[in-house]
Amino acid sequence: MTTPKVPAADATLRLLTLLASRRSPVPAARLAEELGLPRSRTYDLLTTLVEHGYVLHLDQERLYGLGPAAHELSGAYLRQEPLARIGRRVIEAMVDEVGESGHLAVLHGRDVLYVIEERARNRPSLVSDVGVRIPSHLTASGRAILAELPPAQLRALYGHAADFTARTEATGPSRPKELRELLVRVRAEGIAREQGEVTEELASVAAVVRDHAGWPAAAVALTFVERDADEERRERCAEAVRRAADEITRRLRGRPTDERTGERR
Repeated sequence: MTTPKVPAADATLRLLTLLASRRSPVPAARLAEELGLPRSRTYDLLTTLVEHGYVLHLDQERLYGLGPAAHELSGAYLRQEPLARIGRRVIEAMVDEVGESGHLAVLHGRDVLYVIEERARNRPSLVSDVGVRIPSHLTASGRAILAELPPAQLRALYGHAADFTARTEATGPSRPKELRELLVRVRAEGIAREQGEVTEELASVAAVVRDHAGWPAAAVALTFVERDADEERRERCAEAVRRAADEITRRLRGRPTDERTGERR
């Protein structure tokens, strides 16, 4: 026996699924056309979803995209067992290979939330641990994820100077423009970095993990003592997080990056 559908719920879920498949916001008319819904009903659904934060309305462009609440749901799923099961062995192997402490984190609002923490032997203690949240703009993990968000989503998270905080005396981005410029460099290199902005004397490198749709699902990072790491050591860590992120992406049926170009395959 087929379970009867709830029309409003079915339309809402199809709308969110369609938005999730797009790399950038789209007009309401296109959503209505692709879903086969009346425009009036589509606007009603969008209005409700905007009110609850699941959809973001860009007034000037007249476009709609996923809102912060939708990303919260995505993060909640990834924080649970599936991502931990998929990523734990990969993180352990990376830490064993490099000898530095490694992490896997997801975006949770403006913070990154650590879901896997693997400490290397004889390395310094860290503030990060499973369940700990740290402002994403300060961390290598957070920057790796933020660099892959659509501009509208980034503006929703970091659109004002009041959205930025600091943990140490190290200078990090404190305004939207500074963050955008930093993320341009992250996208160009395919690696995010931070130096002393989370914990003094420690630095980190990170690479993004993508899900089956190519969206940033998490980030892999390594943390090391800054003064002990020469350029060769830093690049070895960068290559290690890139390989680990690609492997977790593959296991999530995502799209790994090309090791030669840093571009998505």
